[in-house]
Amino acid sequence: MLEVGVTDPENIQAMDALQFISVKLGIPFKIYLISKSDYAGIMQAYKGIGSQVKEALSELDQEESKSLSEENLSKEIKNIKPGEEAKIVEDAPVIKIVAVILRNALEGNASDIHIEHTGEKVKVRFRVDGSLHTTIVLPPNIYSGIVARIKILAKLRLDEKRKPQDGSFSANIDGRKIDFRVSTMPAYYGEKVAMRILDSEKGVKPLDQLGLSETNLNMIREALEKPYGLILITGPTGSGKSTTLYSMMNELDKEKSNIVSLEDPVEYHMPDINQSQMMPEIGYTFASGLRSILRQDPDVIMVGEIRDKETAQLAIQAALTGHLVLSTLHTNNAIGAVPRLVDMGVDPYLIAPTLILSIAQRLARMTFPSSRKLVPMDESIKMQIEGQIKDLPNEFKKEIGIKGQMYNTVPSSECPSGTKGRIAVFEMFKVDKEMQSVILKSPTNGEIYKIARRKGMLMMKEDAMFKSVEGVIPFTEVYNFGNENE
Repeated sequence: MLEVGVTDPENIQAMDALQFISVKLGIPFKIYLISKSDYAGIMQAYKGIGSQVKEALSELDQEESKSLSEENLSKEIKNIKPGEEAKIVEDAPVIKIVAVILRNALEGNASDIHIEHTGEKVKVRFRVDGSLHTTIVLPPNIYSGIVARIKILAKLRLDEKRKPQDGSFSANIDGRKIDFRVSTMPAYYGEKVAMRILDSEKGVKPLDQLGLSETNLNMIREALEKPYGLILITGPTGSGKSTTLYSMMNELDKEKSNIVSLEDPVEYHMPDINQSQMMPEIGYTFASGLRSILRQDPDVIMVGEIRDKETAQLAIQAALTGHLVLSTLHTNNAIGAVPRLVDMGVDPYLIAPTLILSIAQRLARMTFPSSRKLVPMDESIKMQIEGQIKDLPNEFKKEIGIKGQMYNTVPSSECPSGTKGRIAVFEMFKVDKEMQSVILKSPTNGEIYKIARRKGMLMMKEDAMFKSVEGVIPFTEVYNFGNENE
């Protein structure tokens, strides 16, 4: 099925052309109505990619099929000097295609690349601002060569196709050193490849540029000044937890403190911080790394993720013995951190004196500056906001305030979609004496929520609402945040 997006379905010449192509290729077609702004955005996104891939495919047709074999690709890599395995050379069509994919993903500000064999075609999709978009479609006969090329770069076994493999490589693209984290997994038509793009040259964002409200920013900075304790950031994969961790470490006094991090992988290299890469294949895990770190006289310890009971208990123990520990958990909200630690086997009497701050976050699409339009606030939106914060104490409602105007997100010539980039949406609570006494009783989410709410905790949905009113994110993003604390 040939799927075509059109801005004018009544254009007879265009329909005749589609009919001709359909008959010639023997493929039926289906049309979809798209806006002119969508069309402009698609043309911009695909600019330059098609011609580069077409050129490589033309060269491919002129070469013998043996150039695609894994054996020949392996021989090619062996001729590269040690330490240069990850350089993207442009000698063969398959290598050019992979280079085009990587370069265009970087230029398009993609965070991930997905390469999938669907049976009839090979789809290359980029994740941009949280959403996947098909960017390149390739013939299926070159799929094995592309997968082999990526495996060689990532130092994965070419002959292992029955089980998932993980690896990484670095590449110099347009003078920038870019890291790629590679994951392969067996699928019906061949191995699926996913690559996470880690651009260390983007640097670490200052804490005050993450989208934190003044209240939340002060709460984090106050927690970072503590000599010991545990700060947790919760959220699903891809919610920006690592970015927040790096920003928090960047706030610390690196000259007077010994800061050590355990990471899997090390995403950004930070000066004056001792970063250690986990290697589970040789038994170097978060748990074993934590034991070793405690002999390194650390002041601050960053643990990339608390995944199991052993790591949780060691992190708590480190925080109890005079270290400031920063880490992450997979929970839906800030209050879920306490029950999650209890579920892992950590006793409440250890959590209460240790946990000092629990943060939850998600990412939302940002409104492009030229796409902001100031309008009177719709009465229905005003009612939604008022209903959302009805259980907040009055003193906190006054701080927030509800204005009579808000910003709408509209398409613009510079940004047809109206959005570009993402920003974090937060909720958090600090553990004071009253919260400690509640935690000691193995509380439910609801019991923790009542105390945190009474002390002014804003939920992620509310943070999203206020960011929308200020024109930071579209109001449609608010609907991605449910009342998960209730």
